[in-house]
Amino acid sequence: MLLNWTSDMTLSNRPLSDLTPTRDDKFSFGLWTVGYNGSDPFGGPTRPKLDVVDAVTNLAELGAYGLTFHDDDLFDFGSTDAARQSQIDRLKQSLADTGLVVPMVTTNLFSAPVFKDGGFTSNDRAVRRFALRKVLRNIDLAAELGAKTFVMWGGREGAEYDSAKDIRSALERYREAVNLLGDYVTDKGYDIRFAIEPKPNEPRGDILLPTVGHAMAFIETLERPEMVGVNPEVGHEQMAGLNFAAGIAQALYQGKLFHIDLNGQRGIKYDQDLVFGHGDLQNAFALVDLLENGGPNGGQTYTGPRHFDYKPSRTEDVAGVWTSAAANMRTYLLLKERAAAFRADPEVQAALAASKVPDLSNNTLAAGETYDDLLADRSSYEDFDTDAYFGGKGFGFVHLQQLALEHLLGAR
Repeated sequence: MLLNWTSDMTLSNRPLSDLTPTRDDKFSFGLWTVGYNGSDPFGGPTRPKLDVVDAVTNLAELGAYGLTFHDDDLFDFGSTDAARQSQIDRLKQSLADTGLVVPMVTTNLFSAPVFKDGGFTSNDRAVRRFALRKVLRNIDLAAELGAKTFVMWGGREGAEYDSAKDIRSALERYREAVNLLGDYVTDKGYDIRFAIEPKPNEPRGDILLPTVGHAMAFIETLERPEMVGVNPEVGHEQMAGLNFAAGIAQALYQGKLFHIDLNGQRGIKYDQDLVFGHGDLQNAFALVDLLENGGPNGGQTYTGPRHFDYKPSRTEDVAGVWTSAAANMRTYLLLKERAAAFRADPEVQAALAASKVPDLSNNTLAAGETYDDLLADRSSYEDFDTDAYFGGKGFGFVHLQQLALEHLLGAR
């Protein structure tokens, strides 16, 4: 094994060794995550380049089920056809040897100098055409590898200066591109859906489609909106000061959660890409509870990959890369266990009922009731005792949150 967690500790009388990830957990990692060499804008690499075969082998040993990648993660930008194919063949062989799958593929339209003003929305038409060709080629590879989701992160689709970009035209070019990709996948008969990954800023000063809400609104303008969903990332939403679990709930509500990126973020700052849970732990708990247990009435709400889009800290050595990868999966499983205990606790169920959380699923209007009926109901307005809510009729949300916290801390 690459690492050895202490196995004689217990949590709720369950040996921690039972938290070993399995393929059924559907944990996946981007090649760019474990392959991050520690470079940042202020310093060069602190670790050597990771070979794709080593990445697949080590992730398989840790219990992951999938590997994802940008085209330029697998082969260098501008590679010859022979060099490209060599890397594809090596990936395929390592997947066959380990049983790992490729559930998602994406395309790098942000690293090379040609994309300095974006890919789909560059002011330069020639660049936009080049970007489309690059993506179409990678869609073919995604289909060849059996990927079901194609993620689009528009990291350079934006601007630093308000006068530099006609936003309405940029959105129309974005729409034009996604519509073309939908045509291509449909005509080819590929079993692939698209997922837009929002982010508010970095590397651009302002990125188009900065939040889950922006992305879902844009999707409704497309010719094939049913083919396009979102791939929200913890850190990206939290960079905008938003509640990630709430955003995921809305994406689920609208049937648009096609993929998800898990990591950790500590407040509104640069994109930290910490290990999942190594940021806002209470929100991570709420997120796992939502993904695994659904709402108050229960039921899993997301069955896709639990994808970790994190970066091993620049301070870690090579061994630390794999320790950090394992930490993502272990944290998720710990939170999953804690969330199950939270939902099974009778006191929690009583607190949920006292807080009227289940009541929110009841229709405000009775079956067949019209606005005329509502207007005629004196109990709903004229005779309604609003004064009773002054100093009374509290909802008990603090108690409910305390119960969640105590379960999270293993105190219950």
